[in-house]
Amino acid sequence: MRPAWAAGIVVILVGVLTWLSLRALNPEAERFDQAFTELNRFGMIENALYRHVFTARAGVLRNYDPLVEDVNALHDSLQKLKEEQSTDATATEILNRLAASVERQEELVEHFKTQNALLQNSLAFFGRFGGQPHAAELDPAISNAAAAILHLALDTSAPTVRDVQDRLDELERQAAEANLSDSVDALLAHGRLLNRLLPSVDNILKTLHGLSQTWQQDQLRATLLNQQMASRASARQYRVLLYITSLLIVGFLVYLGLLLSSHAKALRRRAEFEHIIARISTRFINVAPQELGSEIDRALSDMCAFLKPDRAYFVMTTPTPRVRVWQKPGVEFPPDWPARAPELALQIGTAADGTVQIERVDRMPVGELRTLCMNLGLGGWACATRVAADGITAALGFDAVGRPCPGRAAELPLMRMALDSMVRAVERQSMEQERSRLEARLQQSQRMEQIGFFTSGIAHNFNNILGGILGHSEVIEEHVGSDAKLVRNLGAIRRNAERARDLIDQILVFGRARNAGRKPLSIGALVAESASLLEVSLPDGIDLVIRQPPTAAIVAGEHVTLQQVILNLCRNASNAMPDGGRIEIAIELHDIAIRRSFSHDSIEPGPYVCIAITDTGHGIEPNLLERIFEPFFTTRPSGNGLGLATVREIVREHGGALNVQSTVGEGTRFEIWLPRASAAEPASTRHVGLPTGDGETILLIAQNYPCVLRDEELLAALGYEPVGFSSPDAALAACRAQPERFDLVVVGHCGSASASLQTAAALHDALPRAPIVLASKAAIEIGAETLVAAGIFDVVRWPLVAEEIAITLAHGSERNKVHPFAAPRHVARPRSSLH
Repeated sequence: MRPAWAAGIVVILVGVLTWLSLRALNPEAERFDQAFTELNRFGMIENALYRHVFTARAGVLRNYDPLVEDVNALHDSLQKLKEEQSTDATATEILNRLAASVERQEELVEHFKTQNALLQNSLAFFGRFGGQPHAAELDPAISNAAAAILHLALDTSAPTVRDVQDRLDELERQAAEANLSDSVDALLAHGRLLNRLLPSVDNILKTLHGLSQTWQQDQLRATLLNQQMASRASARQYRVLLYITSLLIVGFLVYLGLLLSSHAKALRRRAEFEHIIARISTRFINVAPQELGSEIDRALSDMCAFLKPDRAYFVMTTPTPRVRVWQKPGVEFPPDWPARAPELALQIGTAADGTVQIERVDRMPVGELRTLCMNLGLGGWACATRVAADGITAALGFDAVGRPCPGRAAELPLMRMALDSMVRAVERQSMEQERSRLEARLQQSQRMEQIGFFTSGIAHNFNNILGGILGHSEVIEEHVGSDAKLVRNLGAIRRNAERARDLIDQILVFGRARNAGRKPLSIGALVAESASLLEVSLPDGIDLVIRQPPTAAIVAGEHVTLQQVILNLCRNASNAMPDGGRIEIAIELHDIAIRRSFSHDSIEPGPYVCIAITDTGHGIEPNLLERIFEPFFTTRPSGNGLGLATVREIVREHGGALNVQSTVGEGTRFEIWLPRASAAEPASTRHVGLPTGDGETILLIAQNYPCVLRDEELLAALGYEPVGFSSPDAALAACRAQPERFDLVVVGHCGSASASLQTAAALHDALPRAPIVLASKAAIEIGAETLVAAGIFDVVRWPLVAEEIAITLAHGSERNKVHPFAAPRHVARPRSSLH
């Protein structure tokens, strides 16, 4: 989960929690409490109003201000109730009815005040009138009227009203008869007023009392109680929701804690994996070329100890694939696996960084890819791939057999880093091998240049001396006659001279460059021819057995020198069997996938022909086995120590290697490993006996136009399509315009060695995949590091010699097909073959 999302969720949950907390507190409870208080106050005010009205009616309350205050208090209380219940329609309706009732009460109170004032005034008059002297004959009538009025004050029923009216009428009649009407007119007026007001006031009181809002208050109180109960129920629900939300927040916090803990574990795991990758990269920086394979195995083991897969592998899809594997005990690799891992990764589809991960194969969409993965035994798969510009693909894969994918998605980039470290180490090894090859080639060229002058003088002087000795001995032999002793001495002189001449020939063979006459030849035919020579020269008791392969074994080599190798080894084998024995010559074909080390040499990946010569002699002591190829080292008194040294030199010049296996008392096996080649059928227009091209386009640069024409004719005769330039700038422009046009490059003499090297380096930048051959007047002028830095593939003499340039171009063309060439100086992205 992203941090922004987590923070947003926390903010939302806190907001919801706050809102629920406020709602759970029942914020309307105070409003309801105030409403109930105000409603009770309203009832109390109403009761006070009634009390004040009745006390005013009884004449106790003379001041009407309490009535006004009570009415105003009712209005004020009603207004507060309306404000507190403004949102509830039912309560508002009840309050409106209460308001109408209060208005009616106020109207009745006003009427009451008016009439009650007159009433109290009339009653007061009656009280004063009763204390005044009046006619005796009217006393009974006045007393009766006063008594009736008093009774009316207590009972305002209709009979009482009529009784009062009758008494007043009787008083009026008697006053008229007594001619005392003036003295009782006021009394009669007040009496009649009281007779009218007392019932009216009592009616007002009855009406006022009938307007009591008790039921409306009860209805309002019931409504408020219902609302309060609903509010409390809602608060309880919000408290439940608050509790649930609190649990959610706690759960989410626990989840975040677990997520944080998981993230911390992932970071620690990533840091641990990064440390493993760093250690692997550091070891690869300092690894020796011969230890690269074991170091890759060690790197796979380290990563597997961390990722816990069932199978792991490193694959590079060069023409001779490099494969290093790791597997748990009891876990096997299916056929064609992991060689097909890069292809499968590309079919499934890789991420931008070249990685692919299948967590569970059984959850893949049904189809061919799922079936393929299940047939491979994959339960989960993680793979990092790397595709170079030259099409070479590298893959680092980890298989889980019958279970989910090893590793996590976040670790895929680290797998890619490990793959890059391995590929760079392999590329550095290729560069070192290329540098060593060029250095050896340069040393050989330099040695041949120096030895050439030395051996030519030796050959000239010693051959002259030996020729004289042999010639004189032959002349003396013709004239010596029958002197047996002298004949024996002369024969000894001649034989020793011939041995000396053979020794000089071997010295010349050992120091002479032998690659000028190479051509495709059949090893089977060579062995058959050598066998016919051996059958007549081997001692009696030696059996010679030949084992041929079912298919033709073709190498590019010099027939004479390779036959010399076979003959020398077979003669050495016969010398190791003085009592007779068996010599077996077997021809085997091999495709080497990885670099292989032998007892005295090593070979790179590729197709090879192996000539195995096995004898049943006395064998070689282990302490002597390491020195058998040293020049002038021999264990035979009659040996000169140059036979095996010459054999090794010839095999090495053919790009091969030797492997010796020997058991004392049982015999020895010499294996001659030579690079296998396809036979080139010479055409009539080509140089017969030389390797020829197949129409490859060669970029040629020479010092001047005549040299360009001469070298173009030579290369065309060898079966190539030369494109010559006398200007390095023009050649560079052509390369940059059409870089895919040229297959090989020949840089001739451009004035000086430094100028030729600069031209070669610039051409290599433009054509990184094309092998570059440098033609130099003197190879001794150039160092191996300089050649490596300039991207030189090989060095030949200039002017060009047909045999030498034919062999070199054939080698370069074949190497470019099997191992796409690249300069060692491009450390970041080399394109050399991977060994």
